[in-house]
Amino acid sequence: MWRKFFQIWRLPDLRNKILLILALLAVTRVLAAIPIPGVNVGALRQFFGSNQLFGLLDIFSGGGLSNLSIAMLGVGPYITASIIMQLMAIIIPKLGEMQKEGEQGRQRVNQYTRYLTVPLAILQGFATIQLFIRSGSGGGAQILQALTSMEWLTILTAVTAGTLALMWIGELITEFGIGNGVSLIIFAGIVSRLPGDAIRNFQVFRDPSQLPTIIGFLLIGLVVIMGVVVMTEATRNIPVSYAKRVRGDKLYGGVDTHLPIRLNTAGVIPIIFAISILLFPGVVANFLVNARTEAIANFAQQVTTLFQNQLFYGISYFILVVAFTYFYTAVIFNPEDIADNIQKQGGFVPGLRPGRQTADFLYRVLNRITLAGAVFLGLIAVLPFLMQIVTKTQALTIGGTSLLIVVAVVIETIKQIDSQLIMRDYEGF
Repeated sequence: MWRKFFQIWRLPDLRNKILLILALLAVTRVLAAIPIPGVNVGALRQFFGSNQLFGLLDIFSGGGLSNLSIAMLGVGPYITASIIMQLMAIIIPKLGEMQKEGEQGRQRVNQYTRYLTVPLAILQGFATIQLFIRSGSGGGAQILQALTSMEWLTILTAVTAGTLALMWIGELITEFGIGNGVSLIIFAGIVSRLPGDAIRNFQVFRDPSQLPTIIGFLLIGLVVIMGVVVMTEATRNIPVSYAKRVRGDKLYGGVDTHLPIRLNTAGVIPIIFAISILLFPGVVANFLVNARTEAIANFAQQVTTLFQNQLFYGISYFILVVAFTYFYTAVIFNPEDIADNIQKQGGFVPGLRPGRQTADFLYRVLNRITLAGAVFLGLIAVLPFLMQIVTKTQALTIGGTSLLIVVAVVIETIKQIDSQLIMRDYEGF
């Protein structure tokens, strides 16, 4: 590890990229610490202590939501816009064809995603702030006082600008080729909360008789981390042979290789998608729970109660993670394109005809290994709920979502740094 660190430090361009990324992540933490005016801090802490949905949403805002900062929405609107655009690419053929036009087509789709982020940020910002304004109507302390039109305009502009700033920082980090920018921003928010969580857990488990419980949690955490690493790195190798071809006076091909298919092709993206979708009904219901129309208010209260139910929430979370794992895998891995590329290069899978038969085989393999990866992701995602049922406590429960994101981001970032080192072919490697 130290040898690799010194190798990175001796490469000026790579070192400067990493330092700049760290500086940009520090800027995101500053944005998450700048609050909007007029916040009742005590009422805000009480609200987040009793609301699990917003506690999960706070993960993706990097702690900005629990501070009611100008970055309270985090990269949530951008993630939601990405989900909408990927769904629209399936529904609208022209948009799907645009994604297949290479780098230029992907850039146009990304530009539409940025445009869509703006209205989504405004709508989500308005709904979130309105919810906090109405938080005291149930008899509790009010988090925010009623705002004037000018105050609304100022706060919504600041909140939208904060989201766009995080979106720009995330894309800028991605362009450096060292990790995914959006994932790194979420990663920074999770890591920044670790000291505070550790202190709170220490205060809960100060009794020496609870030492076995602490050791048990730590051992389970290590086992889960090992499982995440193994499942993230696992691949199914498809053998591929290339026939000999003569081009001019040179002979090409005649080699045997393999096509690696990852067990978890989608990575951590299904978790992010699932939480974004799962939080939406709860946010809307919390917003409408104090509506003047009694029927709407009653329905919103029922939805809120339903999503506070641990069993329903855990089952829904698991199903969404599995579904989005299949969905995102289908988006980024197309067996027909892979089969066509193998055929064009004169390759074939032993025992199968090139083209349609190879594509069908890849479909079968992909569906089977994706099932294992999807079920594993779903189990890790609902791990905190399982731990709460077993231990009857919320302290020191393993945050499966946070753990998945942290481990996946660290592995992906290390791989990209390794590829940067290999690409430069530094003398002495």
